[in-house]
Amino acid sequence: MANIKIGRMVLSMCQTNCYFVYKDAEPSDKTLPADEAGESSGNGGSGENGSQAAEEKEVVLVDPADQGRQIYEALKGKGFRVSAILLTHGHFDHIWGANELRRLSGAPIYAYEEEKKVCENAAMNVSDQAGRPETVIPDHYVKDGELLEFAGMRFRLIATPGHTAGSCCYYMEEEKILLSGDTLFEGSVGRTDFPTGSMSSLVRSIKDKLLVLPEDVTVYPGHGEKTTIGDEKKYNPYCQ
Repeated sequence: MANIKIGRMVLSMCQTNCYFVYKDAEPSDKTLPADEAGESSGNGGSGENGSQAAEEKEVVLVDPADQGRQIYEALKGKGFRVSAILLTHGHFDHIWGANELRRLSGAPIYAYEEEKKVCENAAMNVSDQAGRPETVIPDHYVKDGELLEFAGMRFRLIATPGHTAGSCCYYMEEEKILLSGDTLFEGSVGRTDFPTGSMSSLVRSIKDKLLVLPEDVTVYPGHGEKTTIGDEKKYNPYCQ
């Protein structure tokens, strides 16, 4: 039976987590060099170095940070093909690499429909203030609760406004995996002082949309280390 695996590349000056998700029937993980770590998903275990498979594997890429070509070449070198690019929100440090990765891979970009204003405006996504103005027009704007399926994997979009008005998470229910973007971190939450941000909306989103998930769901945030819903219920001051 195939396992769902999650690899991580930590990129950009903001140390953004760029995740690639794939199915693998083998017990070992693919790893990438330098600051790029492969992890097993679902059971929270750490991955080990695995041999490069001869066959090409499809991956879903979440938040391509600022290095589209680097991501593409690193994945291609390990026998991966990007089948879809998912954005958790439109801030500069999560989208700078999106257009280049789409151009190189041919993979479509998906985002929550309420994030259109941020994705498509360099002032709203703060990329102009960061010195590298960038906009992205996703191929598909997705509705809250919509189920996406790529490469035999299912991702349900959960709208979690607060960090931005169109922030979202992607939930893999069967595997108990949540890709939370900058909504929920280990022991903290995303900032809300950028355009369209709202702390009251963020806290409400977390309590109403995320804390209702099973406590053993593993959370993969946009920055920092993974955690679980149960741990955040116990220790995160914003979840009390």
